[in-house]
Amino acid sequence: MSQRDLKSTIEDHALERVPDYARQGWLALSWNTAGIVTTLVQLFLGALVTFVAGFKIALTAGICVTIVGALLGWACGHVAYRTGLSSTVLSRHFGFGKKGSVISSLIFGFMIIGFLALENALLYRGFVFYFHLSDTVTTRVVIYGLLTVVWVLLTAYGFRVVTRVSSTALILFLLVLAYITFVVVAGSANSGGNLFSFGSQFPEPMLAGMGASNDTGKFIFCVNVLIGSAGALALVDADFGRYARSSRDIGLAALIGNAMMDILMLSLGGIIMYAGIPALVDFYMHTEGMTREAATQATMQSPDSITAAFVVFGGAFGALLMVLAQSKAQVLNTYSASLSLSNLFDAFHWRPGRLVCVILANLIGLLMLYGQILALVNAWITILGVLTTALSSVIVADYLIVRRLLGQRDVHAIGDAETVNWAGVITVIAAVLLSHYVLNRYVPIEFFSTLILAVILYPVLRLSIFKPAANH
Repeated sequence: MSQRDLKSTIEDHALERVPDYARQGWLALSWNTAGIVTTLVQLFLGALVTFVAGFKIALTAGICVTIVGALLGWACGHVAYRTGLSSTVLSRHFGFGKKGSVISSLIFGFMIIGFLALENALLYRGFVFYFHLSDTVTTRVVIYGLLTVVWVLLTAYGFRVVTRVSSTALILFLLVLAYITFVVVAGSANSGGNLFSFGSQFPEPMLAGMGASNDTGKFIFCVNVLIGSAGALALVDADFGRYARSSRDIGLAALIGNAMMDILMLSLGGIIMYAGIPALVDFYMHTEGMTREAATQATMQSPDSITAAFVVFGGAFGALLMVLAQSKAQVLNTYSASLSLSNLFDAFHWRPGRLVCVILANLIGLLMLYGQILALVNAWITILGVLTTALSSVIVADYLIVRRLLGQRDVHAIGDAETVNWAGVITVIAAVLLSHYVLNRYVPIEFFSTLILAVILYPVLRLSIFKPAANH
């Protein structure tokens, strides 16, 4: 490969339209949309919502979220397919303007790099747990340093390498996950029917504190926990949808990604933890000297419990599953983060190259581990989901509603982006503040109020107060 071809491969059309010859079918796209959501964090969330609401209510919520998330992901992915642009570059032309797109890069970049840091922390704890290592500065430098080098190398060469890594790791992950599920279920005293129908596992006072004291409250709790990722996944769908050959291809990929996240991972996370909790409780009691009550609480206190569970249940296979689950997600997180940073820097007329952005994304992720930023990501995960939903909704509203009302026949054509589209910026701020702080007592599922507000408010502002210039 010539130096020019290598440079082009590394840049991966980060700030320009993906050419037709590079387009891919739904299968290539699905390796990525499914790979980024099949993680230990999603298995933990599956266990959490099933333990709060019971399996049937949680699965019903998961199916509803899958439908809504797939539709939003398809809508964003469709715009990306028609324009060939990544999510944050897309926001320049649809909804925000060149400088205004900084808001999408900052929000999406902060969230996706936060996930990168969180998944790194889970991998680190898994290695420490499996190999019985001491949590020292040396251990952290070696493990985090090696992980960072791997993510940079695997992400540096663009879409094709990322897809190859994701497809291989996803297939192996699903095989190992199926094996561990079989081992856990076979060794459980629970009947097969009970594994698919168990009720709430938390005491009533705890459920009341979560607002999940009745079936309606449980359903709402599950939707709020699960749907926060839908807005972010919609932007990820756009990052990969720019490579789609057709709208159908990215539509299928968005559906598969959401189904893997909110149906498969939810179900398996709940089943594995429900069937395996007795063994995990015994493990904590014997190795950590915990009381049974403390051990039971420890099994569901954080995603770390899923990491421990797979090592306990699967031994070497569990450790392999942990590596496969996190590695493909990390490569995909790094990829989307690099695209977001590329747009951010270019908005200020600096083009360091996508490789530099890959390295910077990982360095920022490492900094998050050693400050309070990762805790901030965890604390703000719900509102970050609302923010990404608002961003996605504005992009779709501009493309599907505003452009058509303005009589632009070639709605996916792009020209020079205006500096700031204040209609989009104000819509995001207003929709998030209203849904999160004002309407949450009336519409407890903030995703829906955010989406509706954005789809209504943006066209009103864009067509009345903040009309586009004649040349846009």
